Amino acid sequence: MRQQPKILVVDDMADNVDIVRARLEHLGYDVIVAGNGEEALERTRADLPDLVLLDVMMPKLDGIEVVKRLKADATLPFIPVLLLTAKSDPKDIVAGLDSGADDYLTKPIDNAALVARVRAMLRIKQLHHQLRDQADRLAKQAAELAAWTGMLEERVAAQLGELERIGRLKRFLAPQIAEVVLSDGDGSLLHSHRREVVVLFCDLRGFTAFAETAEPEEVMAVLREYHGVLGPLVRLHGGTLDHFAGDGIMVFFNDPVPSPEAPAQAVRLADAIRCEIGALTESWSERGYTLGVGIGISQGFATLGQIGFEEHTDYTAIGTVANIAARLCADAKSGEILLTRKLATAVSDIAEVRSIGSVELKGLARPIEVCRLGSLRMG
Repeated sequence: MRQQPKILVVDDMADNVDIVRARLEHLGYDVIVAGNGEEALERTRADLPDLVLLDVMMPKLDGIEVVKRLKADATLPFIPVLLLTAKSDPKDIVAGLDSGADDYLTKPIDNAALVARVRAMLRIKQLHHQLRDQADRLAKQAAELAAWTGMLEERVAAQLGELERIGRLKRFLAPQIAEVVLSDGDGSLLHSHRREVVVLFCDLRGFTAFAETAEPEEVMAVLREYHGVLGPLVRLHGGTLDHFAGDGIMVFFNDPVPSPEAPAQAVRLADAIRCEIGALTESWSERGYTLGVGIGISQGFATLGQIGFEEHTDYTAIGTVANIAARLCADAKSGEILLTRKLATAVSDIAEVRSIGSVELKGLARPIEVCRLGSLRMG
């Protein structure tokens, strides 16, 4: 509402208008006038006063009809109407209020009553504006909240999708590698490609004989303990877990995220497995299980990428390098880590290695030079 409220005084008697106008302007109100009902409608629509003081008895268009038309006009804001009536019959007063008037004042007009009614109507006008403003703010806030809710739902859906993708990737990638793979956006890091990798195979010595004689529950308990040690170690050393197959696992390095330290990562993982499973075999021995661990590691080129079908995919490395690592693992004795000469040379500065000569491995056309991994060098 305006700082100086504007009041429209409507009466066909000029003397009445002058009296009311003088009283209201004395109080600091901005007063405009109309001499009949039709002019009242025009001035109201043109000036949008904060209050209308409306005489009832007027020619052409009386005050009751003016009120009805004003209140029915949806283009007008809320404007309180105070009827000025010489009629004191309750039926006339009720008719005026039923038409939409907000209050009434009988003639002759008492000055104190006029001031009190005007102030009351303007307070109502002010409150109405405040309520309208609050309603507008609430509507705006509701719209903003709906927009934020929509954005939040989209973000949650995207995050759930991201978490699902991370969950799938973490089946064969260390968490830090999974996040790097996801960050490339289109998953191109997982597309089929060729790269030099280091492949590690590991399985339990004596497991087949143990599985033939032990109860299934015992076998499952041993595998849970075994996998419970291997899984965290693979993640710790940044390896890509190809698969668990019973007591056998395959891990490779330098893919899908390149790592110049792949040979060192592989032998450090192998040494950690030897140490950790060595401690576990003591517990198994106390339960009558004769088990140990053998490891084979090879370095060479492989084709890498996703294989499987829509509902299930794995990320794997295919090539001779994987076959050699598997054969070395099969030949390794309990607690032994066998590796190719190429890999041994690459890690000679961090580990003690000893050649055991050329070895014929099943499935390979020619012998390869094999080395045995000793202890890691300090520092």
